Amino acid sequence: MQNILLTGAAGFIGHKVAENLIRSNFSSSSNNNNNYNIIGIDNLNDYYDPRLKEHRLRYLKNLTDSQNSKEDCFNFYKVDIEDIKSLREIFIKQKLKQKHAPFDVVINLAARAGVRYSMENPHIYMTTNANGTLNLLELMREFGTKKIVLASTSSLYAGQPMPFKEDLPVNNPISPYAASKKAAELMCHSYHYLYGIDVTILRYFTVYGPAGRPDMSIYRFIKWIADGTPITLYGDGKQTRDFTFVDDIAEGTVRAAATTLNSGYEIINLGGGQRPTSLLEVIKLIEQNLSKNLNRQIIAKINHQPFHKADLTDTAANIEKAHRLLNGWSAKITIEEGVKKCVDWFLENEKFVQNLILPKA
Repeated sequence: MQNILLTGAAGFIGHKVAENLIRSNFSSSSNNNNNYNIIGIDNLNDYYDPRLKEHRLRYLKNLTDSQNSKEDCFNFYKVDIEDIKSLREIFIKQKLKQKHAPFDVVINLAARAGVRYSMENPHIYMTTNANGTLNLLELMREFGTKKIVLASTSSLYAGQPMPFKEDLPVNNPISPYAASKKAAELMCHSYHYLYGIDVTILRYFTVYGPAGRPDMSIYRFIKWIADGTPITLYGDGKQTRDFTFVDDIAEGTVRAAATTLNSGYEIINLGGGQRPTSLLEVIKLIEQNLSKNLNRQIIAKINHQPFHKADLTDTAANIEKAHRLLNGWSAKITIEEGVKKCVDWFLENEKFVQNLILPKA
């Protein structure tokens, strides 16, 4: 049995990582040797509508309930990683259940995300992304937990040649969000060096999928196009992203948590690794899928705005390292399949989605 602390468990990526771990517990595969006890925490903040986070938590509860297991393999606590006192109580409670360290691995997905909002409220990005990570590392040191997986970002690669490789110098972040993630990476390195903590940093590339973050482009575009509302599009739409489907990201994250790396400290890209896709191409795919589902032609209305200074023009991941170190990992879901899944989820949950408050663009 592996004991896992999963922060940001109600978040977009976090709930998919939790789902992956829960399903692994009940897998009938003869190759499945994993058993996970997952302690999920999240502060359920209102950066975007908390009802979407509660929706994800209900999904996880229904998933565990459906297994008719006597033991609950997923337990959730409303806790902020900035609150070291409450975090310590969780470590102590878990420590009392066993003789060794309370957790075998910490998967830290709790973060303040979003490039543009980080310019409006930079302090909270540092207190959550940097200080929150420091709180976890200190408790790991104190209680003897020796492995952490940290979610980082492709936003760090601004100005670097593509496809982005992990050994590129990323010392010039162009947003407080990216700077706070770099700070978290560096803090992890210092704790690896000083205390022998095993660190895997995953730089995610434009993650999307059903029940995604409402501040992300694909979620917004689907809703706006379906509603007939003009899309707010920064730039000409020809900028490209290495879109990566959330299920692939979750799979890579779980593999990272289960993998012991010889070096003890690695930075690994998790990205689509295929041809980057322009925003105009994504809009076209959404139009096609909505038109097919609704049996009428759907055409997006676009409200162009100046390109945002803190945005990257293009992103593309070199994922050779992930393939080599994470048991052959590569992204499986194409952008065509992924957008279809997103549109299908939106239409199946349209009543619920329409009641959610959309963050400002």
